[in-house]
Amino acid sequence: MSTQPAPSAAEAPPPVARARGRRIVVQALKVIIPVGIVAAIVYWVRFAPVPVAAHTVEQGTVVAEAMGTGTLEARVKATISPKISGRIVEVLVDQGDRVEAGQVLVRLDDSDLQQQVEVAESSLGAAQAAVERQAADQQRAKAVLDLAHIDYERVKGLTNQGSASSFEMDQATEGLRVAEAGIGSAEAALAEAQKNTIVAQKTLEYQCALLANTVVTAPFPGLIVRRDHDSGDIIVPGTSALLLLATDEMWVSAWVDETEMGRLIPGQPARVVFRSSPEQGYTGEVARLGRETDRETREFLVDVRVTELPANWAAGQRAEVYIETGRAEQAVRVPARFILWRDGQAGVFVEQAGRAAWRVVQLGLRGRDVVEIRDGLHPGERLIGPAKAGAGPLRDGQRVTVP
Repeated sequence: MSTQPAPSAAEAPPPVARARGRRIVVQALKVIIPVGIVAAIVYWVRFAPVPVAAHTVEQGTVVAEAMGTGTLEARVKATISPKISGRIVEVLVDQGDRVEAGQVLVRLDDSDLQQQVEVAESSLGAAQAAVERQAADQQRAKAVLDLAHIDYERVKGLTNQGSASSFEMDQATEGLRVAEAGIGSAEAALAEAQKNTIVAQKTLEYQCALLANTVVTAPFPGLIVRRDHDSGDIIVPGTSALLLLATDEMWVSAWVDETEMGRLIPGQPARVVFRSSPEQGYTGEVARLGRETDRETREFLVDVRVTELPANWAAGQRAEVYIETGRAEQAVRVPARFILWRDGQAGVFVEQAGRAAWRVVQLGLRGRDVVEIRDGLHPGERLIGPAKAGAGPLRDGQRVTVP
């Protein structure tokens, strides 16, 4: 078994040199490792593919809409209130009841007015009896006048023949004058009695009208949405007993920004989204446009007629309206979230050979979620964008990968 000779003292590295070499290696590693890490991070950030969300360009319908927020109201509504003061005897309907025109809604205590009507009826009867009596007096006065005329003519003839004295002629003349005065008095009394009858008739009609006012009826068919009084309450004219809505025409009075005014006309179709059912839209149309803009909010009222309502609705509830101001069929369209702006120009990122390519596009109609592209894109091309909300913007030429 052979053995190798041990190195001589001259051939072995000195301890100082070995320590210096180790320090150099350690220092080099301290520099190389951070530089390598930074280089890896830079490469990863700048050159490594980034995950993106993708969307294939397609054709379809784009609907441009003007949005407003308002409340559901009835075009016709009425506060049900009596014409006279009184105590409520009965309220015949309640909140949520549907009523027809002329249906009795409220009754007031009518006992005092019933007595007033009876008194007025008696007064009218007395006045009519007085007319009959005065008419009889007139007939009697007329008969007396006729006899006076006959006697006057007879005495006058005898006087002309010399068979009657002047005294008899004077008596006949006086009798005729008295009879004429009697017929005048009878006619005046009859006229007065007839006028009293008219007054009594009008008084009776007035009392009957007051009595009729104790029964409050519905002025039109509709829905009772509020009940403000109950039996036993004292109510005066102008005080609300019930609130009645005509449900044949309901609309949302929505506040719309004044910049949309030029695109709106009556008759435009609309979608109505109630906050109670935000997942569903109900059909409607523009009924009328307001002609006054709020000085503070710069908005104006647009009344949108709702042609269908949810199963449960309430007057005054909030809703959003989306009024259709334009429509494009078979248009090239993309989701609005992929549209970016650079130097005042609209554009998108298109995926080309695994890289992001910036493309300037010409926009058309703007819908709620999609935008019409009039130039710059074709169906079938693939748009890309950040995969996560809050991610940094893409760069032209950046490598990308679609998860």
